[in-house]
Amino acid sequence: MRAFRLAPALMALAASALPLAAQPMMPSPTREVGWEQHMGTQLPLDATFRDENGKSVRLGDYFGRKPVILSLAYYECPMLCGIALEGLARSLKGFTLTPGADFEVVTLSFSPVEKPPLARDKKTNLVEFYGRKAEGEAGWHFLTGDETQIRRVTEAAGFKYRWDELQKQYAHATGVVLVTPEGVISRYFFGVEYAPKELRLGLSEASEGKVGGVTAQLLLLCFQYNPALGKYTATTMTVLRIAGAVLVFGFGAFLAVMLRRERRSRAQAGASA
Repeated sequence: MRAFRLAPALMALAASALPLAAQPMMPSPTREVGWEQHMGTQLPLDATFRDENGKSVRLGDYFGRKPVILSLAYYECPMLCGIALEGLARSLKGFTLTPGADFEVVTLSFSPVEKPPLARDKKTNLVEFYGRKAEGEAGWHFLTGDETQIRRVTEAAGFKYRWDELQKQYAHATGVVLVTPEGVISRYFFGVEYAPKELRLGLSEASEGKVGGVTAQLLLLCFQYNPALGKYTATTMTVLRIAGAVLVFGFGAFLAVMLRRERRSRAQAGASA
């Protein structure tokens, strides 16, 4: 019975958590940040960039025979990008497919001011974190480029982001795009880490040229839009707050149901006596 006495407190906690969870994750009028899922869209394989060694490359250089995991980040991101890239590395550790042999990973910086030395440093750190140096060096590529070429890729991929001058950061979401060997978008994964089994299945489908369905989105953003201030404010807690509120409400509802059942049982027992 002590557990049932917690129900009012839990309901009060849920009520206090709701305003946090109810805060908008992006400005509703413009939807400037997030993903539009462009299933079946052809990426611009003729777009030109510099790899981590400063070599001029085409996006198409990484296509033709194997599926590609495309990640969009910027290397000096102070918040989610590093976490997301490490999450991708952890996911890749979880299965036996080999970068460079079975698939390619292409990380493109969407910041036009970033140059190959930054890309090289990021690759060195991520390959070390990944732990399979030869495979990471061969199969994970870090690109930089100018605004025009970057926008060609981000717009084709449905990736929407913006520069916040006040915060001096990009507002953006996280996720990766699985692409067929021909450069056609096959599937999206959102968040900062992905189930190895699902990622492996997605790569298998992409390798066969299959285009999947739209993926349910629960986006984790580097920024949260505050309508009272009229700007983005840095946060990585929005999704956690939502999940916490849902958990509290669910637990409270469960306790309420159990309490009603106990009262009904007592009433029935009293009537039979």
